Amino acid sequence: MNEAGRRNAAAVDALITFFESLTPASLARFAELYADDAFFKDPFNEVRGVAPICRIFTHMFRQLGEPRFVVLERVVDDNGALLVWDLHFWLKGAPGQRQEQLIHGASHLKFDHQGKVVWHRDYWDAAEELYAKLPAIGWLMRFLKRKLAV
Repeated sequence: MNEAGRRNAAAVDALITFFESLTPASLARFAELYADDAFFKDPFNEVRGVAPICRIFTHMFRQLGEPRFVVLERVVDDNGALLVWDLHFWLKGAPGQRQEQLIHGASHLKFDHQGKVVWHRDYWDAAEELYAKLPAIGWLMRFLKRKLAV
């Protein structure tokens, strides 16, 4: 692994520690780990800049009970990294509160020369991981999945 790969590996170590211990109080640390004009995209958001990225995670803490990331795998090279993760949470205001939910996902990351994230793209299936677990929409999603399956 060359210097860029070693720098990326160190940046990934810091990111994993950050995300696995993320709290509302630690959100201010995004500026330490992300470039000022970093790009972020997930199934619901597409933003540029540390402040908008921080707002997405602030919103996450408002909507989800005790969200917790667990990184399961990582692949790091000279061009960036891929993290495979689970997000554990419960839905605030939902019937049967405190019923743990789980989203399986992956993050594709790219870094600048200082080891800060400049590009962060999250991949996860909103239909399977979220919508199918909601009472009314979930029934419809499960019905459609059965009808469309081979």
